[in-house]
Amino acid sequence: MDRIVRVATPDDAAACAAIYAPFVADSAATFETSPPDAREMTRRIERFFGRETWLVLETGGTVAGFAYAKPFADRPTFRWTLETNVYVATEHQRQGAGRTLYDALLVRLARRGYHRVVASIVLPNDPAVALHEAAGFRRAGRFERIGWKHGQWHDAVMFQRDLVRDDGITPGNRTADAELPSLLTPEPLEVTRTPLVRPHPAEDLVAYFGD
Repeated sequence: MDRIVRVATPDDAAACAAIYAPFVADSAATFETSPPDAREMTRRIERFFGRETWLVLETGGTVAGFAYAKPFADRPTFRWTLETNVYVATEHQRQGAGRTLYDALLVRLARRGYHRVVASIVLPNDPAVALHEAAGFRRAGRFERIGWKHGQWHDAVMFQRDLVRDDGITPGNRTADAELPSLLTPEPLEVTRTPLVRPHPAEDLVAYFGD
């Protein structure tokens, strides 16, 4: 069955809300406690629309999962780093959907000039840990008993991946698509030609994405 990864639109809100709801209600994969409805998901997608930082995966015309990146922190010095999240519908898990979304998202972020991404995984969550390790993330730290959900404390582990080998590269310099295969780490990802871009200033990102 054909898979298509594309930029999300507000029309995807209901599907994304349906995918996300079980993660909120039935697990500790997210520390959010009330599943957002389609209206709230529309609001969230509209913050990202047009920035190539919220993607959906279609399988047979159905949205099977989504992934997005948001600012890691609101200080200007963090503006080259984003935090990523990926969610796949139960019936499409363990079929490579998460990796497909991540590969597409990471290329877009590198193309836009970002240098690295981080992800926080609430434990236990072996599938998410395996996905991030397969996508080239490495463990960067662990928070113990950091969140309370479903009647118990949960640890969270931080993962990090460098998008480019940035030794000698000044943040803000434009990166041509032709350079990306040699700069992307730990393994090159397929890219297509697009206009050269710079990251958006941190204050612009925070205003656009919110918390």
